[in-house]
Amino acid sequence: MHDGGMTDGYDADFLGARLPLPRPVQEVRALAYPRFTVLLDPVRRLAAVTAVNIDGASLRNLPRSGEWRLDERVTADEQTGPEVYARNDLDRGHLVRRRDPGWGETEEARTATEATFFYPNAAPQAADFNQSKELWLGLEDHVLTYAETTDQRVSVFTAPVLAEDDPPYRGIRVPLRFWKVAAWAGPDGLAAAGFVLDQSALVDTGQETLTVPPLGTFRTFQVPIIDIATMTEVSLGPLIDADVLTAPGARGSGWRMLDSSRDIIL
Repeated sequence: MHDGGMTDGYDADFLGARLPLPRPVQEVRALAYPRFTVLLDPVRRLAAVTAVNIDGASLRNLPRSGEWRLDERVTADEQTGPEVYARNDLDRGHLVRRRDPGWGETEEARTATEATFFYPNAAPQAADFNQSKELWLGLEDHVLTYAETTDQRVSVFTAPVLAEDDPPYRGIRVPLRFWKVAAWAGPDGLAAAGFVLDQSALVDTGQETLTVPPLGTFRTFQVPIIDIATMTEVSLGPLIDADVLTAPGARGSGWRMLDSSRDIIL
């Protein structure tokens, strides 16, 4: 990619202490974009890991620009392209949010936000989920606000849970859950929080059609990061020990269903 000289990909030293890119067990294609990286599972044709660096102090509020497109560095049959999203209730859900890498100089920020529209950074999400998304998509903002006491830098890792029993649809399998881990430099060193979103009540792909049950809902949980590592088989390294949910004296343990940002433990 031409990125105007910007450093490509996720920066493991962005938070001051080294935080390596999480690694899944399966073979992946590593795709570097401006300020973020996608580790694409070519068999599932979806990301196994995405990782982005966010500098909240210099985020730009840019108008939406960019069009969804295939990444020519990998073959079309290793990506989930436009045919999966046509004529149904599936949205192209950004994994790295459009805004997240859009910081710093205006032109660099615009280049980075437009790079989030490559299909390896998308995953099928039920339209109801993606459009009533305040809590899930607001998690990064909530962590950034919390991190203001430091230098307001956050690294975020997001991907679908690529489970064996995900339902088949148009040559792929639609993920029913998504995971997210946000990390920042806390007063006592690295701190992190893990979340899972469940859209299983919203997706029914029986008979190769896709329906959204009228009473379906999505649920967001704050969960121990070690549980995310177990369910995804992704190596999350120092994030597990940095988990604010399992720290000594933490108010929470186990899976906590979130109804609003007030329920989040940081």
